[in-house]
Amino acid sequence: MNNKRSKFITLLMVMMLTLTLTVACTKNEGKQADGNSDVATIKTMTGEKLVKQNSGKEKDKVLIIDVRSPEEYKEGHIPHAININVEGFEDRISELEDLKEFPIITYCNSGKKSGQVAEILVNNGFKDVTNAAGVKEFEYDLVHYQDIRGAAFQKLIDENKDILLVDVREEKQVAEEGMIAGAINVPFNAIEANLDKLPKDKTIALYCNTGTKSAEVAKQLEDLGYKNVVNSIEGVKEYSFELVK
Repeated sequence: MNNKRSKFITLLMVMMLTLTLTVACTKNEGKQADGNSDVATIKTMTGEKLVKQNSGKEKDKVLIIDVRSPEEYKEGHIPHAININVEGFEDRISELEDLKEFPIITYCNSGKKSGQVAEILVNNGFKDVTNAAGVKEFEYDLVHYQDIRGAAFQKLIDENKDILLVDVREEKQVAEEGMIAGAINVPFNAIEANLDKLPKDKTIALYCNTGTKSAEVAKQLEDLGYKNVVNSIEGVKEYSFELVK
């Protein structure tokens, strides 16, 4: 009787140990390398939904990343999208370190490469990642000027003194708050009246409060034949640019 009971207890312990190890393995598979948090689920998004998400104030609630090559990006990209190529993406992931809790949307031509980048992001602790329909799957209204984040914009103007830096905010706000050193003020509603201040043979770097008005100006200049236009998608209310009066 005691022998049967001993075997039963041994079998029960083995079953409990097996169950414990299975649960532990399952949990570990859903964790980051540091073991602190579960890997987020990658979501998907249609082109129609991305267009809606990318309009008005909704655009400030997400970061859109075009993971195609720089050449493909220049040929036409979704407005407000920055470019980080899938090749070497992991080497540049530190540029996004401040956005681990922020919604990020990736896209490419077909969704394959952007899916790879989305996987890299969640495996590195990013919590809200969506892979959207590619430019060959949905007819987006594409633009050709360059969109970059605030830090990249600051680096650009610091390292290229021949760039024409343009603040497109209203004159009153500029007078009250100041501008980035070296900038000129051409309000967003007075672009065509001031084209003489915007030579086509220079790279023109635009900024505003949140990147919305400067993006509109970038598109306006693009339509007027300007080829070298850079827009900061993070304006003075979103990035800590130093302003001087």
